[in-house]
Amino acid sequence: MGSGDLPAEPAKRLAVVACMDARLDPRRVLGLETGDAHVIRNAGGLAREALRSLVLSQQLLGTREVVILHHTDCGMLKFQNEDIYERLGDAAREIDFLPFSDLDQSVRDDVEFLKASPLIPDDVSIRGFVYDVKTGAVREVA
Repeated sequence: MGSGDLPAEPAKRLAVVACMDARLDPRRVLGLETGDAHVIRNAGGLAREALRSLVLSQQLLGTREVVILHHTDCGMLKFQNEDIYERLGDAAREIDFLPFSDLDQSVRDDVEFLKASPLIPDDVSIRGFVYDVKTGAVREVA
């Protein structure tokens, strides 16, 4: 059965930015149901990549809380831009793939990025977490 009877506005007024890794199911990890939250996914779960969607979620669809959800054993920890450029050639040099080397710092950077953005209202709660893909535990970082 579809979910067309649900409003476009998330019931919990929550937006989640999470990595696209298939081992991470943000709804399950956070105990959410269909219609509870906007879930925005990209490689690494980076806020900079999700800003456009977050602004629309906040300004047009009423979300008042943001959760950043990164995870252990993330592929974004395992390479540098130069590795990708060597593999894909010159055309890839137009893209900053935004790799990071410190998982917790990446979460803190994303939280601070959003808090500093003039596009995200100051009264929006922004918190950051790391999901452990081996144990299923979630811990708050920022």
